[in-house]
Amino acid sequence: MDILFLLIGLFLLFAGGESLVLGAVAISDRLKIPPMLVGLTVVALGTSAPELTVSIGAALKGAPDIVLGGVVGSNIANILLVLGAAAVIQPVRAMLKVVHRDGFVLLVASSVLAAIVLFGVLTAAMGIVMMAGFVVYTGYSYWRERLEARRLAHDTAAELASEEVEAHRGLTAGVVGCVAVFVAGCACIIVGADLMVEAAINIAKTLGVSDAVIGLTVVAIGTSLPELAISVLAALRGHSDVALGNIIGSNLSNILVILGITSLITPIPAAAQIQFFDIWVMMAATIVLIPVLVTGRKVSRVEGMVFLACYFVYVVGLYLGAPARALAMFASL
Repeated sequence: MDILFLLIGLFLLFAGGESLVLGAVAISDRLKIPPMLVGLTVVALGTSAPELTVSIGAALKGAPDIVLGGVVGSNIANILLVLGAAAVIQPVRAMLKVVHRDGFVLLVASSVLAAIVLFGVLTAAMGIVMMAGFVVYTGYSYWRERLEARRLAHDTAAELASEEVEAHRGLTAGVVGCVAVFVAGCACIIVGADLMVEAAINIAKTLGVSDAVIGLTVVAIGTSLPELAISVLAALRGHSDVALGNIIGSNLSNILVILGITSLITPIPAAAQIQFFDIWVMMAATIVLIPVLVTGRKVSRVEGMVFLACYFVYVVGLYLGAPARALAMFASL
């Protein structure tokens, strides 16, 4: 039954995330909100809604390892699984004017998270600083791109954001109908997150694995489904640059917003496995993106397959207990 509830929860998270963003984009269109602002906020935060809801649910249920494991695992999955899958469909190119700044901010945010994990616990004060950083970053991004657009008479970020928003257009209902779709999406996410967290905790106990491992794999993959859907759809439509921009934005939201908000509910301790293994896998995956972000070259199909293979090895290694054995060897030295 736990597996069935887990699958139902995953489905509700995916369907709810899509409905939430569809409704939000439609409402934004009716209110004439600029597409770039919608892309920077509604799409990025909307696709992170499953992660946020699952994290809050896990915190309330006293499973903080699922919170941190879910975020770290989701960021790993976004780069190795989601970007890898998109690159296999179509080589992913970088839009330099957009990803240079965003990629640098992601690297800084990831480094800050690694330092916090080594510190041992994410406190409410740290979470407030992280959320404030996200607000400043979003506001600065919008202001800078609008300023750059006026100077060059060419708005690259607006074009990218418009493509992201376009992927979620198609809802023709009136304002009331759009609000209903948005609310229904929120409800599905809440119910799906509750089912998923409860089932994940029970499965972890049954299999004898830690909450951190469940968070790093099952929860991470499940909550990354919206990013996977958007990125694959963008690649199929020939807009592979949207995939990279979406992954960078989602990973930033995971670190600064999701962990920031969840830390206000309860301090989030870092499990030993995450401290000494998984956070460094996340950092390595992020650093791998640097050549793409700096040079603007493509992530080729071959590289995409390598990303997917690395993710497969990582997940299998987690369930075979490779990190635990590595920690034991390290402790014995």
